[in-house]
Order: sequence, then structure tokens, then C-alpha cells
Amino acid sequence: MAAGDVLTPALAQEIACDIGRITGFNVLITDREAVVIGCGDTGRLGTVHEASYEVLRTRRAATHSTEQARRMRGVLPGMSLPITVGAEAVGTVCLTGAPEEVRRFGLVVRRQTEILLEEAALLRSRLLHERAVDDCVRDVALYDPEVVDAETVEARMAELGADPRIPRTAVVVDVRAAGASRLSLLRTVREVFGGGQDVAGELAAGRYAVLRAGAEGLTERCAALVERLGERHAAEARAGIGEPGRGVAGMHDSYRDAALALRAGPRLEPDGRVFAVADLRVPQLVASVVRQERARYAAAVLAGLRERDDWPVLRETLIAWAEGGFQLVRTAERLAVHRNTLLYRLTKIEELSGRGVREPRTAMAMYLACLADAL
Repeated sequence: MAAGDVLTPALAQEIACDIGRITGFNVLITDREAVVIGCGDTGRLGTVHEASYEVLRTRRAATHSTEQARRMRGVLPGMSLPITVGAEAVGTVCLTGAPEEVRRFGLVVRRQTEILLEEAALLRSRLLHERAVDDCVRDVALYDPEVVDAETVEARMAELGADPRIPRTAVVVDVRAAGASRLSLLRTVREVFGGGQDVAGELAAGRYAVLRAGAEGLTERCAALVERLGERHAAEARAGIGEPGRGVAGMHDSYRDAALALRAGPRLEPDGRVFAVADLRVPQLVASVVRQERARYAAAVLAGLRERDDWPVLRETLIAWAEGGFQLVRTAERLAVHRNTLLYRLTKIEELSGRGVREPRTAMAMYLACLADAL
């Protein structure tokens, strides 16, 4: 991004007013056609500053006395200096006043103008880069081979310095943070996922995605991100983790898995903050069934249980019973209850449902029904 492309009328006006307040002189800035685009005297905007023609042509500063200024269009006594980027003059900065007075400030004002212009160019370049990263992440999240070629998305990744051949694992992060700016939240995400081949961007307000090169230590890293977002931004955050995928299609599948983990995980584990799809493959399978059929199945298998006020506790018990391998000690530990409490709950479920939950096949059917109910 060339600094000359950033010398917009809005920026020129801002620079002219700022430098004018600091120096006490009236400051005027022209574009490369010698047209005034920034000036403390707004009445001069859009006029031609004739003295700038020669300054732009020679790229050399010039002073103009009262007599010289009188013979030129739109010129007052003072000094005009070229604003250069590399070897190109992109405009001029002019100080109004007695030449012997403004000459002392001319070089300083010129350099300050160029510094501000370079900073604006750098900022714009960074913003454009971040926007390109966001677009790249969205391209993967919304990838449809019927709409866009994988090669096109891979080429965009390569332009950002991300090797599209590396297997990547998608992480999706939902953030609720009152008052925190979207840029500051994204900056925190990129701090935690700052590997040279990681691609992190914003999908929508409050939702971020990371295409992480590799999969090692992802759960711990996501937990660290959730904690840092809470500490730094008072944010409530949750993260879903997919499984590694290669190529655009593989990364898209990983993103879909991460999004599903983030959607299903909190329903099954309300207090959880990080959810890996590898731990949710059975709920994923249940969720893939048509909603109406899931509801019919749950209603049939869980008759006599779902209507009770303590159903959430009973459902939690049935899920833990299956995921604990139908073992009393392990299940009681998962639920953080005494073994006798677990026995009481299981007996109660059997009495209410008329089904023997100690029989694995029956218990597995009830487990799937509980997942269908929760999802």
C-alpha cells in the first residue's frame, strides 16, 4: 500500500489542522495536481495552489515573497515543500507567513507530514490485511464446492503466507463481552493463537474462528484463551474444537465439527467452557437425525420420566451412567454424588420408566434418547 494512495482529503485536512495548531502558522496541503485538499482556511479547499506546480515538478522546496505570491494564482507569502514517498512527490505542504520565519519550520513540518502519512498507510495496510484474513476464514467456514473452487481459496491463503497444504484444526470461539471492542477481542485471540501458520479471524460479531496448524495441546490452549478473555475483557467465552483436516474441504469439515461441538457441548455440559468434537461423536450422530424423528424417539423411550420436575437430574444420571461404562463407582465420581445416591436414582428411573437401566442395551437406548432430548 503506497503512502501516496492514503493522502485523502480527509487525512490532509486533519494533518493541516493539527500541524497548524502546533506551529501557529496556516498550513495548506495539496495533492499531486496542486489542488488544495487540506487547509486551516477551508475556503481555499478545492482551489489551485500555483506555486506547487514547480515544487511537484522539481521535488524541491520553494519560498514565495509577497511580490512573487501576488503574481501566482491561489498563493500567499510563505514556503512550499514537496511531500515525497520514495522518489515520488505525492503532494505539497505549504506554510503561510514571512519566508524568513516559516523557513525555520519548513523541513520539520514536511517530515512530520510524511511521518503521519506513512503511519496512515501502515494502518490502512494492516486493516486491509486483517480484513483479508477475516475473509479467508469465512471462505473456509462457508466453503461450497458448487460455488467456489478449492484452488481459489487456497490461493488466497497462500497470499496471506499460510501454506494451504498443512493440516489444520478449526477452533470456533463465542464471546460475550459488554463494552469490549471487536478489534481488541480479536487481538487477544491472535495472541493465544499466534503461530506463524495459524489463521485467526472474525466470522461475525462475537464469533471468531482459528485454523490452527496441527492439533497438539489444543484443549489447553483454548482453555487459556477463555481464561484470558475473561481476565482482560470480562468476557464470557466458550470454544469448540474440530478435528484435523487437510485442504479446504478438510478444514471446512473441521470448522463444521467445531461449530457443532460449540452448539451441542453446552447443552450436555452447561458448566463447560471448551468442547472437543472428538468427545461428542455420539451426540453428533444423534443431532444428524431429523428433529421430528429425534423427538418421537425420545418421547417413546423416556415415557414417564420427561414430565417430572426432577427430569434434568434424571437425564444427567442416565447420560453419566452410559458414559461411565455402566460402572457405579465411575458414574458416582462423574456426578460427584455418593454411591448410594446413584443407586437410589437408578432404582427410581427403573420404577418410573419400567425399563431395566442395569441392562446395557436398554441403558444405551435411554442414553441416546437423553441426548436427543438435550439436543
